[in-house]
Formats: sequence, structure tokens, C-alpha cells
Amino acid sequence: MTDVRASVLGGSYERPADASARIQFRRGLTLTVMTVLMPGSAQLVTGNRTVGRIAVRIWLGVLALGGLLLLISMTSRRGMFALATNTTLLHLGAWLLIAGAAAWVALLVDAWRLAQPRRMERNHRLWMTGLNSALCFAMAGSMLFAAHLINTSSSVIGTVFASDSVSGPSDGRYNVLLLGGDSGVGRNGVRPDSLTVASIDHDTGRTVLIGLPRNLEDVPFPRGSVMDTEFPDGFACADACYLNAINTWANDHADKFPADYGDQPGIRVTMEAIEQITGLKINYYALVNMHGFSKLINAVGGVTMNVRQRTAIGGIGSPIRGYIEPGEQQLTGSQALWYARSRVENNDFSRMGRQKCVMTAMLQQLNPKSVLLNAEKIADSSKALLTTDIPQQDLGIFMDLALKAKNEKISSVSLVPPVIYTGNPDYKKVRRLVSKAIDKAEGKSPTKPKSGLLAATLSVPKIDADKDPMKANQSADLSAAC
Repeated sequence: MTDVRASVLGGSYERPADASARIQFRRGLTLTVMTVLMPGSAQLVTGNRTVGRIAVRIWLGVLALGGLLLLISMTSRRGMFALATNTTLLHLGAWLLIAGAAAWVALLVDAWRLAQPRRMERNHRLWMTGLNSALCFAMAGSMLFAAHLINTSSSVIGTVFASDSVSGPSDGRYNVLLLGGDSGVGRNGVRPDSLTVASIDHDTGRTVLIGLPRNLEDVPFPRGSVMDTEFPDGFACADACYLNAINTWANDHADKFPADYGDQPGIRVTMEAIEQITGLKINYYALVNMHGFSKLINAVGGVTMNVRQRTAIGGIGSPIRGYIEPGEQQLTGSQALWYARSRVENNDFSRMGRQKCVMTAMLQQLNPKSVLLNAEKIADSSKALLTTDIPQQDLGIFMDLALKAKNEKISSVSLVPPVIYTGNPDYKKVRRLVSKAIDKAEGKSPTKPKSGLLAATLSVPKIDADKDPMKANQSADLSAAC
């Protein structure tokens, strides 16, 4: 009769062995889920309670720390960024993740042991073994990968943002000199052919991009400086003494400068010259390597641009090998680089406008999700991309300002003809133009710009916005101009 199943009160008879197997399987699942949700809880219920208590207390501490970080992120984004860019904390976090991954796997394996898999039916045992194995690989793998990303980020921060000199905002603004470094055959040293000052409001992130032509002549220097002594009438000589050649000249004559300028004084001297040109205190510089810039764009999957003008690929020391056609399209790193630097069939001033459009597109299209998904590629490109004196201490500030700038209009003023003639620049006029552009960005001017341009301030020629990117050189809203 024991092997006969009969209906009892509308139900069915279940053999004790089947009921025991089902309960054992359910117990195993419960212990596994408990370990996933609260490591150590399975050991507290059935196992080594000392281990369980230690694990649960650590887990509660982790939750409390997570809650504290969430509170900081909600009340002080800059404070959160400061913590996230502290290399000491990053190294500590990476090691804790590695240790946590090992401990969590050990607790999962122990929970599987406590479930007594040998007493389960074969199918149940296989399911439990597969589930625990998958959880061990998934949880440990994700934590170890997170530790790897943290170590990679820490390495980039320690390498790129190694300066320890902090410069505070001037008149409520950070002024950062952005240089596009270019070197090649037949060139003496690295000449920054792209020179832009990003003037950023310390509170709002509202940004004005000030474009300086590479071929600006008679560049002034601080009174009494080495360069002022060498060139009392401005940077002028018989052989192309332009703004972008100051870096090379200073590095070639490093012995003329005080010891605190270092053995490569070119960037610092260039910053001093641009302070004289614009009337702004330059806080920091960032020198972007062209090849690294291309790698960065590839790392985030390209950049979408509204190409306003047919632009040649190649042609600088080599034949033209293609074109970037007008229209909205996704540019690869190489295409974006050529769009930003080509001047074969147009001119330097068109190139300056295109460079501002590329900068604006990158700022608007880079977001935390794309950065996170491509963190390793971005980190790899960053070491080849950037040389800067922005210190680690200020990195959190600039990360916060970058997010704020995404929601603000970016305006521009460029020292290009017919506003400023590069061969005979009026530097008093330059400083007035820069001051007025910043005042407009801060809402201090009662005069509203016409048609989105700084036309009230600058005598800007009429430009066909659909065909010529030069419009971006003088704009109160680069998004609209680009």
C-alpha cells in the first residue's frame, strides 16, 4: 500500500522521501538567497555564528557607508567628486573590493555546504551547484572588474593630475588654457596650433571660449620678465614669431629663465603671454595631444557633428585622401581630428570655429553612462591625450563644473579678422572684447545679442550659417552656431 497514491480530502499523498528532498532543496535556496542579500546571515542561522556575526557587521557597515556616500552626493556633488578622485581612497577601495569578493565567494560556498547537497536529489543538487557557481562568478567577477577600473582610474589621476600647485578662481572664474599640441617632420619642437582659453564661472559653470589664432603677432609679455627683456616690443622676429612659437622658443632657450621655470618653460611662458593678451589670470593649462584626442573619441564611440563645410582629410604635408561631407553625421576619432584641424581648402579662422564646435559636441555628448561603459578605453586614451597642471585636489571641482556646463549656453569670442587683425593686433581692444564677452555671459550687460551673436560687442561680418563654421568664432550660444 505504501507505493499506492490515493486521493485524500481532494489532495494527494506524497512520499516522505519526496517531501524531504523538496524541503532540503528549498532550504538550500533560502541559505543562498540569504547570503546574497546579507552575507553571513546563513551562518548565523545554521553554521559558524562567529563568522556570521563578523560578516553581518561588516555588511551593515558597508550599507552605512553607502548611505553616507549617497547623502554626500545629494548634498555636495563636489565633495563626492573629491572623494572619487582621491587616489589614496581609490587604492583602499580597490583592495577592499578584492577582499570582499573573496569573502563573499567563501560565504556562498559555505552556504552551499550548509545546505547539505549530498542529501538532495540529483537534479536538485545539480541546480544548486550551478546556481552557486554562477553567483560566485557573477559577484566576484563584477567586484574584481570594479577594482580593476578603480585601479585604472587611480593610475590615470596619479599620472595626469600629478601637480600639487592649487590656483583659486579669479573674479569668480577659472580660466584654463586649452592647447592642441602638434609636432611633425620639419618642426622644431611641439607647437600648440590650437589655443583657447575656457573661462568658467566658479558657481554656474557658464563658459566662454576665447579663441586665439596661432599666428597672432607682436605678442606682449609681463613687464620685466625674461621675454619682455628679449622682446621689448612684443614677440617679433624675422622668422614667423607667432603666438604658437613661444613654447618652442622658450624651451630652446631654457637657460635664460629662472630655475623655478623648470627645464621646459615654454608652457608657462605661453600662459604669461596669454594673460597679457586677454587680461585674465590663467589658472591652469591642459595640453591635448592630437593622437590622444582621436583615441578618446573612438573610445566613446565617435561624436555627432553638424558638418557645415566640406572639409579635407589630409593635405597637411601629404595629399588629400578624402573629404568629410556636409550634414549631420557620426565622426570617428580620425575624422573628428581632421575636421578640427584641417585648413587646406579653407583657413585658420574656419578651423578655429570647427574646433569650438568639436569641443562643444564632446562636452554635451559625454555623459556618466558613456564614461562608465568605456572607462578603460578612456583611461587608456587619457594618458596619451592630456598633459596638465590641474592638481588632483581641484579635479572634483572641474568635474562638477563640466556637468553644470552641459546645461548652460557656451559662448565664444575669437581674435580673428575683421574684429582683430592678427598681423597688427590691438591688444587693448582684445582685452575689452574679452571683458565684454564675459560680462554678457554673466548677465551683466543690458544689451541683448542680436541673432545669437555677440554682434553688439563685435563687428562681425555676415556669415552664411549653413555653410561657414566661422560663425562659431563669435557666438553667444555655440550649440546653435554649430
